[in-house]
Amino acid sequence: MKSRINLLVIDDDDINIFIIKKIVEKTGYDAQMVSKTNGQLAIDYIKELIDNQQPLPHLILIDINMPVLNGWEFLEAYEALSIEDSIDMYMLSSSVYENDIEKAKTYKTVKGFISKPLSIERLIELFEDKQG
Repeated sequence: MKSRINLLVIDDDDINIFIIKKIVEKTGYDAQMVSKTNGQLAIDYIKELIDNQQPLPHLILIDINMPVLNGWEFLEAYEALSIEDSIDMYMLSSSVYENDIEKAKTYKTVKGFISKPLSIERLIELFEDKQG
């Protein structure tokens, strides 16, 4: 029996959120998806989970360009929380800039860089990684 996967998507694009939600449904995995439209809302959500001793996301997909707190600023704020749980994070961006891809590699919490749009095959790979 596969365990439930908690997925957090941080993206300010409603269409992208809708597409990812549809892809999640098509994977056949028991996945609960929560979306936040900027990095600050995501940080607040993670702090709330910790305060309430709720399970943290297993997987976080992070857009780079967002209002309030962008993807990089989210990572800085997240690392400042000093969370010991290992959460797989991937930058999910339409950016094709090599420096963004390289910058993603400088964060120990970021496991990779995924170019939009996210494919069902790629999401299944990420879920399989979480199932171990």
